[in-house]
Amino acid sequence: MTLPRKIRALIADDSPSDVDLTMLAFEDAGIDIDIDVVTDGEQAMDFLRRNGKYAKAERPDLILLDLNMPRLTGLEVLARLMKDDSLKKIPVVVLSTSETSEDIELAYSNGANAYITKPVDYREFIQVVKAIHEFWFRVAKLPSPSAQTPEQ
Repeated sequence: MTLPRKIRALIADDSPSDVDLTMLAFEDAGIDIDIDVVTDGEQAMDFLRRNGKYAKAERPDLILLDLNMPRLTGLEVLARLMKDDSLKKIPVVVLSTSETSEDIELAYSNGANAYITKPVDYREFIQVVKAIHEFWFRVAKLPSPSAQTPEQ
């Protein structure tokens, strides 16, 4: 009998406090998940393409992407993901403090699968994390990780 594979997420966010809060929310929600973290858009692309120090990185099942990052913005990361056949199947949830209609429109126009405004209240944030987990890993059907792996 094969045990189910543990789910994996990539958090791309330059705010250490937001990363810590997100990881704590997953833990407090009782969600068993492996989380990798990158702090700028170029690191996100290197991680996903397995470049340099990320050569052995495991492909995430889901990307939680902040819009306001250095080197490459979240929107630039989205645009690059959508142009890469080996990466564009990975669901991307934009998790941002921005509530502007322009950011929301641009995120979806660039290929985001969902846009969520980070709640200020921690209990609400835990509920958001539970909803993300419930939808993406229990309701939605995702491509297998091997279908997302580039030919080496």
